[in-house]
Amino acid sequence: MSTGKRVLLAKPRGYCAGVDRAVITVEKALEKYGPPVYVRKEIVHNRHVVETLRERGVIFVEETSEVPEGALVVFSAHGVSPAVRAEAQARNLRTIDATCPLVTKVHKEVNRFDREDYDILLIGHEGHEEVEGTAGEAPHRVQLVDTAEDVDKVQVRDPEKVVWLSQTTLSVDETMERVEQLRERFPKLADPPSDDICYATSNRQTAVKAMAPECDLVLVVGSRNSSNSNRLVEVALQAGAKAAHLIDFASEVDEQWLDGVETIGVTSGASVPDVLVLELLDWLSQRGWSDVEEVTTASEKISFALPRELREAKERSQVR
Repeated sequence: MSTGKRVLLAKPRGYCAGVDRAVITVEKALEKYGPPVYVRKEIVHNRHVVETLRERGVIFVEETSEVPEGALVVFSAHGVSPAVRAEAQARNLRTIDATCPLVTKVHKEVNRFDREDYDILLIGHEGHEEVEGTAGEAPHRVQLVDTAEDVDKVQVRDPEKVVWLSQTTLSVDETMERVEQLRERFPKLADPPSDDICYATSNRQTAVKAMAPECDLVLVVGSRNSSNSNRLVEVALQAGAKAAHLIDFASEVDEQWLDGVETIGVTSGASVPDVLVLELLDWLSQRGWSDVEEVTTASEKISFALPRELREAKERSQVR
């Protein structure tokens, strides 16, 4: 007799091409140069990945000033400002840039609109590493728009020459809401040349939206400091899930969340290795949720070349 207990498993979920490239970059640097390899900030926002790499000889630092002169430092997937690059050069550091190519694309958009003398309104979360790197390309031109209140504070020189850009890991719906608010103030607001929110962020949100209305509970595997993982929790609730929680590991699930629950949705943020999702499915299976149905809304075939310093070594990653 069926108990009605089932798991809906979102697809796509987990690692995106930019994260895959960043993690492999650090692993290849370890193989090629040996430890220690320094990484500025967390290579990607995931506890399991960071701890696994730390055990293998990676030293994570907050700033390049903490890296010994002449040592090797990897810039994280979130990107860095020109000031950080200049500091690394001044300290004679060898650098490998693991910035996601989709973040680099937004940096280049900032450069272009700066050259064309636009005021640039960057929609993003204050203090997030990606935002700091992007805004740092033209600090005199970029104003951060995080909340609805920020929209009212924006001051521009010429309302005919204003463009909006965004952090790559935001909620698609919330960003468009912010854009509409900005457009009310600046009817001539220009759009980015192409979508700034990355394909993986929007694909994962679409998959969650498809399953959330049927879910009593959605579990998102991801770390607290992961912007795109936090957005998946919000999107699940907005799309009709009765409850949604962010967890790093299966062991963090509170058994009380399962009371009266039949359908559980499972997904993971773009910096999460699938091994953590499989551990959660195991954990749920032991408690009666062994019927797993995949909800597929897109097929992802994108991959990015490694930084040129590491292109000879092509084997796959071990942090999974």
